[in-house]
Amino acid sequence: MSLQTFKACFVCKAEFSELNLAAYVTGGCMVDMQVMRNGTKVVRSFKPDFILVRQHAYSMALGEDYRSLVIGLQYGGLPAINSLYSVYNFCSKPWVFSQLIKIFHSLGPEKFPLVEQTFFPNHKPMLTAPHFPVVVKLGHAHAGMGKIKVENQHDYQDVTSMVAMAKTYATTEAFIDSKYDIRIQKIGSNYKAYMRTSISGNWKANTGSAMLEQVAMTERYRLWVDSCSEMFGGLDICAVKAVHSKDGRDYIIEVMDSSMPLIGEHVEEDKQLMADLVISKMSQLLMPGGTVPSPLRPWAPQTKPAKSPGQAQLGPPLGQPQPRPPTQGGPRPAQSPQPPRSGSPSQQRLSPQGQQPLSPQSGSPQQRSPGSPQLSRASGGSSPNQAPKSSAPLTSQPRPPVQGRSASQQGEEAKKPASPHPHLNKSQSLTNSLSTSDTSQRGTPSEDEAKAETIRNLRKSFASLFSD
Repeated sequence: MSLQTFKACFVCKAEFSELNLAAYVTGGCMVDMQVMRNGTKVVRSFKPDFILVRQHAYSMALGEDYRSLVIGLQYGGLPAINSLYSVYNFCSKPWVFSQLIKIFHSLGPEKFPLVEQTFFPNHKPMLTAPHFPVVVKLGHAHAGMGKIKVENQHDYQDVTSMVAMAKTYATTEAFIDSKYDIRIQKIGSNYKAYMRTSISGNWKANTGSAMLEQVAMTERYRLWVDSCSEMFGGLDICAVKAVHSKDGRDYIIEVMDSSMPLIGEHVEEDKQLMADLVISKMSQLLMPGGTVPSPLRPWAPQTKPAKSPGQAQLGPPLGQPQPRPPTQGGPRPAQSPQPPRSGSPSQQRLSPQGQQPLSPQSGSPQQRSPGSPQLSRASGGSSPNQAPKSSAPLTSQPRPPVQGRSASQQGEEAKKPASPHPHLNKSQSLTNSLSTSDTSQRGTPSEDEAKAETIRNLRKSFASLFSD
């Protein structure tokens, strides 16, 4: 699918600082964006359909806190890459590290070598470190900011006082004399691995001069990034950072989400991969035929049969033909001629005058008693798409066959007084035109044909009445 599929869409690129919004329960999310037009800042309002988050929503070092915007976008129910749920969870690095600890306990230290780390909610429990040197990380920051290498206990106490001034949490982890850093990134189904070696001699490989080189993607690296991509409901874009020590061991130190910076010689390729990933997700969520049902395509109506008292509704799943019990005053399903069934007339459903329609298959008159015809919403008999009647016997409330009853049953029905039907007030004169005779006598073929023609006309008239 190309970009031309979304002809009515437009792409807006902005930072969190340029956005404001209002979210509603039923109206989605309305975003206000500041744009420059002819050197003047103007506000442009629109309702976004999809979001690609490529910026950190929270950073203590820069004093940026846009978590309220993330909450508003989630409140408006907007789909995003990565999900807004995961973006909000990535606003605290110790919170993300707790997910790495779960993976560490699940896979073990051999498959998932996680660095040892200690968390302190404030400065009070930071008395001493088990060994030196250690790396102290203050709060939530990125790009090497807020990280201090401590060589001894005296320096550690000084750093503790800085944590007290910052009024934030802190973590400590053992210092690793690294040979190079490793970064494994995943964009959709695309994997890349990079090795970064510091040239300036700084213990932070991302500070100063460094040499970057792409390395082969191994199954070990793939396991790391695939395991991390499952946290917080799934990450479409993520990267795992690890340190390779001089003694040949690897230590996983961090995982990044869709806000990760792009590095290496394939930056343009990675941008195109992100664009293709966004289009793929939009086609699944917003286009017809996607995974989310569109409100413009309602579900097909399902006709539910009425339940008889004390009778359970059993049958095949929805979408399969199944016999349905008759409803009061409603249409009856077509049924093939069957032998008469035992039972009193009170247990059988009767038409207003006991008249039976003709068989639509043969067109020949069936056994019937004189009187008004069988009422039906569909003119011309039963539908050929209706399911045949099940052969299983019913004991509580037997359903009489619509087509082809025995003379004894019809005689019993004829002896019952005809109860007036509420829908016959408009056509009572039509029913009186039919002659009545004894149920045991059969008319000649010519009379049957004449009566059949009259019945067909009456059925059409009743069909028009019921259609109102």
